[in-house]
Order: sequence, then C-alpha cells, then structure tokens
Amino acid sequence: HWDGWLQPAEYPRIIDPPDGVIWTANARVVDGTELAKIGDGGYALGARAQQIRDKLIALDQADAAALLAIQLDDRAIFLQRWRKLLLNTLDEAALTASPQRQPLYDLVQNWNGRASVDAVGYRLVRAFREQIWALVFAPLQAYLQQYDPTFAYHLIKQSEGPLWQLLQARPLHYLHPDFPHWQALLLAAADQVISELGGDGGLAKRTWGERNTLRMQHPFSRVMPWLSNWLDMPAEPLPGGIHMPRVQGTRQGASQRMVIAPGFEQEGIFQMPGGQSGHPLSPFYRAGHAAWVEGESTPLLPGPAQYRLQLQP
Repeated sequence: HWDGWLQPAEYPRIIDPPDGVIWTANARVVDGTELAKIGDGGYALGARAQQIRDKLIALDQADAAALLAIQLDDRAIFLQRWRKLLLNTLDEAALTASPQRQPLYDLVQNWNGRASVDAVGYRLVRAFREQIWALVFAPLQAYLQQYDPTFAYHLIKQSEGPLWQLLQARPLHYLHPDFPHWQALLLAAADQVISELGGDGGLAKRTWGERNTLRMQHPFSRVMPWLSNWLDMPAEPLPGGIHMPRVQGTRQGASQRMVIAPGFEQEGIFQMPGGQSGHPLSPFYRAGHAAWVEGESTPLLPGPAQYRLQLQP
C-alpha cells in the first residue's frame, strides 16, 4: 500500500555484506521490513540469482574473464531435480509397459547438464517440466477463469514452489481429474514429450539449438518479409535459457554483458546483440553481434574513431 515517499536514508540497501558479494538477477534481494518498503513488482524466480551467487562466492580472483564466464554459465542446475523426477518416473515398469519410452530415458540419463546448442537432454527435461506444469495447474486455471477469463497462471513467476510441493505431497484432491493417480499424470507428461518431439529423426535429433534459434527481426521486415536478408540478424542457434546466468531465448534475453572495474576500464568487456548502428547500410550495423552470439571477449572501450557525425543548427 502507498503511504508516501521514503526519505533517502530509508531506502533499502545492502552495503558490503559478510560474504563480500552482491547480486540481483531480477530477483528479490531483501526481506522483512525492507521488503515491505518496496513490495513485490514481479521478481524473477531465484534460480538464476542463486547460480550467480554461488559462482561469485567461489571466486578466488574476480577478474574480467572470471566475471564474463559467470555471465556465460549455461549449466542447467535448476532442472537437475526435474531430471531426477523424470528418470524416477520412467522406472522398469514404465519402460516395460511402453518400450518407446526407452530412448527418452537414455537421452536424459546421459545429458550433459547444460543448455548448449547440441544438448538434447536439457530440451527433453525442460519439456517434461512444462508438460507437468500445464497438467497440474490446468484445473486451478479453469476454475479461476470462471471468475476472471483473463487469468493465466503462467504469469505468476513464483509457481515453481507450489508446483514442486504438490509433486512431493501428491494430494489426491488436487490431482487432475483425468488421471487415477499422480504417477499416471507424470507418465502422461513424459509420453507427451515423446509425441511432440519424437518425429523427424527421433528424440536424438531434438537439440536445444533447434528450438532456441535467434529470431531478431527489424520492424520493417516483420511487415515486409522480403527485406529479412538485409535487415535481420542471422537465425543462429543460441546456448543458454531461462533460470540460468546465460539467459537468452529466441526473442528475448539479457540486453548486454558487461564487466568493468573503476580505474581498469581498459580491461573492461562489453557485448551487445544487434550491432552498433541502426542504419542497415552502415558497416557497423552488425558490428559486435557475432561476438555476442559466441560469447567472445570484446573490449568495453572504443577503438579509433573512423567517422564523425556533426550536428549543426
């Protein structure tokens, strides 16, 4: 509730904490009375923040290369427990009852634990979680939409906690009415992954890069598609995903990556998607974009000036 402006001295702040690191990642960073001052504007789930925090605390030397490596971290730590749940769901009885589940089990069992462009296991585990999420919350969403047709549960960013708690407790009164027990729901989610991703070469061909392919379009090419080759950035597979430091999807992600220490600007690093010029005929239209895709270390400070734009009245 609003009760007036805060004085500057009342602003929530964290200064030099005991562990010596500060992080945000769009997540909540204060609690108690401090949280009451600023409220909840829709914080991100804390998985990405936790991964960044753990890497920062583990650093022996916080140089530019180490901090860039944290921003490029695509380990799927958030999905580790979901991988375990999927493997436990596909037990011997489940595999015997439906042999087509075996490739799913094998690919998930042998995942590399990262959202790399060639990762299959990551994509399958992520799809499994998405299917479960939809099945578990479908009855609640249908009920609430009777009162508010615009309600969409996916807009609630903190749904992971309730979802996981339901899967641990497995209360029968909250089970989707289409299933006799929770194991049946979990198997249905696994089978849906197989059904949706198993075609055209099978599950082994379903890499993360196939789905997470960049779609960076110029506003003009959206209405005049024949301009795409000149205006759009290349449609390249991208590593990374949601709930990890290297957060990037087909159309959204971190707007930039930057590392800078006052007094050591010459060692600073800067990466930005989309190029440095908005003019398609400029030689800088795509400058720096490929380095962002590849995660290459590029300097923060500018090079020698090649052109000068002078504005006169």
